[in-house]
Amino acid sequence: MLQHPHRRYNPLIDQWIVVSPQRMQRPWLGQEEPASAEERPAYDPHCFLCPGNLRADGQRTPAYNGVWVFDNDYAALLPAPPQGEVAERASPDAPPLMVAHSERGICRVICYTPRHDLHLGQLEPAALLAVVEAWSEQYTSLGALDWVRYVLPFENRGAMMGASNPHPHGQLWATGFLPGEVVREDASQRRYLHSTGRTLLSDYLAMELQRQERIVCANEHMVALVPFWAAWPFETLLLPRRPVAALPALYPDERAALAALLKQLISCYDRLFNVSFPYSMGWHQAPTDGEANPHWHMHAHFLPPLLRSATVRKFMVGYELLGEPQRDLTPEEAARRLREAR
Repeated sequence: MLQHPHRRYNPLIDQWIVVSPQRMQRPWLGQEEPASAEERPAYDPHCFLCPGNLRADGQRTPAYNGVWVFDNDYAALLPAPPQGEVAERASPDAPPLMVAHSERGICRVICYTPRHDLHLGQLEPAALLAVVEAWSEQYTSLGALDWVRYVLPFENRGAMMGASNPHPHGQLWATGFLPGEVVREDASQRRYLHSTGRTLLSDYLAMELQRQERIVCANEHMVALVPFWAAWPFETLLLPRRPVAALPALYPDERAALAALLKQLISCYDRLFNVSFPYSMGWHQAPTDGEANPHWHMHAHFLPPLLRSATVRKFMVGYELLGEPQRDLTPEEAARRLREAR
């Protein structure tokens, strides 16, 4: 059945996806992207994020020698915007249809290394572990602010994903609200814990470990897999075997294992098409609302757009935008190809 058109359910966000394996046979006459050239110097005097250089807003980047975190010069959200709200109704007895209110946030940039010519998967284990520690520290410190409810570290890798600077870096947004995707995950995980007494992702991971067909790579504490409900062609989910709610709850050996698996997974991506694989990656963790949140099982999503080769990408258009997500390459085949690239 799974080799023919069907729908799969994503219990994490309560959403369905259409899978069409037979479409992988169709000829491709659509847009092809230029293959990226990844030769960069260790230091670029014109890069805003290289140590000692002047940034676009006139500030100077310090001579950092490890991970460096700073407030985004062009932040999407601000810590203290003017306050106001809109709630307009068609009639006095109708609910509001045009609703808006001001929102606070902190947006930061996380430079992984002073080296301009590296990316996250090329860092030495100690340097990659320092990035994991920085994510954890930012979650703790920003989450301690009385108005912050969510902290989301993420990375857009490559020009195809909208990265405006090739220097190895990610971002982090701390907000006074739960993002929509997180709201859906929070509700699904809460319902599952209430129903079973276990976390949704711990039960799901146990099923995947038993079957092995969608596992990409794993170690003693961490697992990376192509989820059964993946929407993007080579989408992966990275999660700890132990159901912890957020990065600060990881033990030291689990953090080291996370750094090791990040390196292995990103290397699989890069070897798949012999190109610096573009992706959006981000960590979903428990809200920073002061509650225990036992239903949360932290995890990272890797969402890469490449489909057939380094130059052919998947577009979310038409039915995907107006109906629901659809994929051609099955998650099982995607996992097999990624495993073979180890």
